[in-house]
Amino acid sequence: MPLTPTPDGLVLTVRVTPKSAKEALEAVRIESDGRPVLTVRLTAPPVEGAANAALVAFLAKHWRIPKRSIRLLSGETARVKRLAIEADAALARRITEEIGALAP
Repeated sequence: MPLTPTPDGLVLTVRVTPKSAKEALEAVRIESDGRPVLTVRLTAPPVEGAANAALVAFLAKHWRIPKRSIRLLSGETARVKRLAIEADAALARRITEEIGALAP
């Protein structure tokens, strides 16, 4: 599972595909190094942080949370990114269940 619980919420590992035809949470997959990631498609190009901003905006809208609740921890210029999501227990459970349903 690409999620790690923290005292303040969750840490999510994603693999972003920029310049896609549509924005979507796609599936959980295992990278070649063995780590699980949530694949996310974005329409934004990977230019000057546009894809990072689009990722935060997309996830915030999808989960109906403020954008300020999602923070990029690592992967600013990489396709694989780690995000901190501030979440109470109910939201963390909802996100975990949704991502779990996307797992193989």
